[in-house]
Amino acid sequence: MSKILIIEDDRDIADLIAIHMDDNGHESMKVHDGREGLLKAMEGQHDLIILDLKLPGMDGLEICQKLRMEKINTPIIMLTSKSEEIDKVLGLEIGADDYMTKPFSLRELVARVKTVLRRGRPQAEAAAGQGEIIEFENFYLDISKRIVKSYNQQQELSPKEFDMLVLLAKNPGKTYSRSDLLNQVWGIDFEGFEHTVNSHINRLRSKIEKNMNEPEFILTTWGVGYKFKDD
Repeated sequence: MSKILIIEDDRDIADLIAIHMDDNGHESMKVHDGREGLLKAMEGQHDLIILDLKLPGMDGLEICQKLRMEKINTPIIMLTSKSEEIDKVLGLEIGADDYMTKPFSLRELVARVKTVLRRGRPQAEAAAGQGEIIEFENFYLDISKRIVKSYNQQQELSPKEFDMLVLLAKNPGKTYSRSDLLNQVWGIDFEGFEHTVNSHINRLRSKIEKNMNEPEFILTTWGVGYKFKDD
């Protein structure tokens, strides 16, 4: 049973989401204020957060940013309105894992929750036959256990950072354009947000590289995209 934190100030919407989450075997908690939501999220006891963008007390962008700064990598699905596209892009850049635009289908939200939860669980990858280990000098990646070490230090990655690293590390030397990474890591819904990839690459480099300005592992193919080093 997955624990889902719903941070949504519209009580009717929060109630509907909670009903559908509970009906699909999850355990939900509802919070209607941004600051209270941040405190609950900081406890790190939830498997997923459904986060509204506009909240009293503290907005969803600030909550997302503070969580990622504190290295709390709980997956986040952000809820936005059609008029909030710029904020939506910022949300993706600071670490949201998915977004949905209001009004949305509750059936689709349930499907998105299932996808994000599956992406964040190591046993799902092991069951899919991806339980392999990738090693380079000063780099270790255990895909099934979701363990990443660089320079003998274990690194904590968000689900999207981990998915991107796995894709690159499993194909060393192969260059992926920003569009390629969006389609394969985020899904086609994110087409047009190529600069979001840059933000995630920078955060990933800040965690696994000794000097992110002179990366050893994640290299830039100028004018094209990114690749993992090929020995």
